[in-house]
Amino acid sequence: MIEPAQHLVRDLSSPEIKQEPIRAGFGRGLLEAAHANKDVVALCADLTESTKMDAFAKSFPERFVEVGIAEQNLVTVAAGMSLVGKVPFVSSYAAFSPGRNWEQIRTTICLNQTNVKVVGSHAGVSVGPDGATHQMLEDIAIMRVLPGMTVVVPCDSIEAAKATMALAGQYGPAYLRLAREKSPIISTATTPFSLSKAQVLRLGKDVTIVAVGTMVYQALLAAEQLDKDGITAEVINAAVVKPLDTITITASARKTGAVLTVEEHQMAGGLGSVVAETLADHVPVPMTRIGMKDRFGESGNPDQLLEHFGLTAPHIARQAKELLARKE
Repeated sequence: MIEPAQHLVRDLSSPEIKQEPIRAGFGRGLLEAAHANKDVVALCADLTESTKMDAFAKSFPERFVEVGIAEQNLVTVAAGMSLVGKVPFVSSYAAFSPGRNWEQIRTTICLNQTNVKVVGSHAGVSVGPDGATHQMLEDIAIMRVLPGMTVVVPCDSIEAAKATMALAGQYGPAYLRLAREKSPIISTATTPFSLSKAQVLRLGKDVTIVAVGTMVYQALLAAEQLDKDGITAEVINAAVVKPLDTITITASARKTGAVLTVEEHQMAGGLGSVVAETLADHVPVPMTRIGMKDRFGESGNPDQLLEHFGLTAPHIARQAKELLARKE
């Protein structure tokens, strides 16, 4: 069996693996960024506790703005604050920001090249019982097309904290996508994170699995299942969807000759599309995309929904085997 890369937790398949909402890591990272930089400010659209901005609001009330249920105002005020030297983080549910205020993000943030960080919480079908209206599945697609926009989808709460700190220190528009429910913590304090580098979490030679967000854990479990069948899968955490680390992705594709992508997002326009565009330009190889197939989500238990929509390790392993048959 191929061991996971250094600096990851050891027993990924243990039922005792620690879990925490990814958004909790954002809350800690924001607080740390605020202590490090007095210009970091936060704005929220009436969801302070849900988006984990509450610790910041309590610690720095003079640097926190509650705009109410007014997502378009949320980002335009933040853009103005950026123009006078602040580093604004704005948060809401992803269905509302960027779902409701995309035009304002485009015009006031991106066109003016401001330094606003848009944080979309409660993304993906794992939102669960809130149902299709709140299960944002199109946000990667609509944000990655904006010129100058950085798009980050952390795999766990530890990586979310690191991503928040990194974005606070990098000038320019950014989108940070967060999940709602508790998910396994697979990285550690020493696991590398970079806004320009994808992380190879597991080495393999037969197939490459590129994943983001909660799906990174499922991809690692799928790789363990494939290993039992004599198939070695290389697993890449492409937390920074834009700009994509094309060097790491294409190098892996050349080695394995087959690429599978996994995301809690529409198959159209998301991670799978970004990787497909990259491979088409550099290394055309057989590829399979796993994600939501041109449909909305449903209300239900998060784990049941992931299973229902084929976003769990057994489904990923099966798709990988079918991809390998195509490659051969």
